[in-house]
Amino acid sequence: MNSISVRALLVRGMIAGVIAGALALAVAYFLGESQVDAAIAIEEAHSHAAHGGGGGGEEEELVSRTMQATGGLATALLVFGVAVGGIAALVYAYALGRIGNFGPRATAALIAGAALLTVYVVPFLKYPANPPAVGNPDTIGKRTTLFFLMVALSLLLAVAAVIIGKRLAPALGNWNATIAAAAGFILAIGLAYAFLPSFDEVGKDFPASLLWKFRLSTLAVQTTFWAGFGLIFGYLTERLLGSGNGADARRVATPVG
Repeated sequence: MNSISVRALLVRGMIAGVIAGALALAVAYFLGESQVDAAIAIEEAHSHAAHGGGGGGEEEELVSRTMQATGGLATALLVFGVAVGGIAALVYAYALGRIGNFGPRATAALIAGAALLTVYVVPFLKYPANPPAVGNPDTIGKRTTLFFLMVALSLLLAVAAVIIGKRLAPALGNWNATIAAAAGFILAIGLAYAFLPSFDEVGKDFPASLLWKFRLSTLAVQTTFWAGFGLIFGYLTERLLGSGNGADARRVATPVG
């Protein structure tokens, strides 16, 4: 794929990322912020009780809660969308026509779905997101490190599964090779779940329903982002490369001569 086509895909990836980030922002604001506010209220009540009902333990906010829920959230998700959209576009440029005879839209959907699974869902099932008032501050560094380790393991194992599946395909056929590679991926992830440490730091007085709603909202934000990105980026790439299969699209993107 020539540099012009890669640049065009990169621009479209960032555009799709911004739009998908805006969609995720709407979900985060209307679905998730109420859960955050409720968790903050519980945290403040605990802090108030710990100081005997006095106000001496309160600290002045450097950034207001309103700014966090609007400008801060918007900046984070839109910057995330641009950055991740650009990275996904580069992955797409390499994968198109190499992971199967899929067209531009189907390839975009596969990459978006794989990213949601490997970058978020697999690590989330082991180390789910916590709202304020949940989690020991002394373990936050360890928990963050293990979460990103889980992300790295998930990505590496997914790449390994794709490579193994392609190598097994001539002997087993595409369907059986895919099943075998997926089974190997699930087994390896299961072993990682079993051997990596877990954390149970939810207080007994923290409402289980609030925790559940918060975690569902974070999953909804990521699902919205990646679904939106896959659909928008697929549309933009099909307009750029045409609606043929992966091999045809790669030939369009890589002119001969």
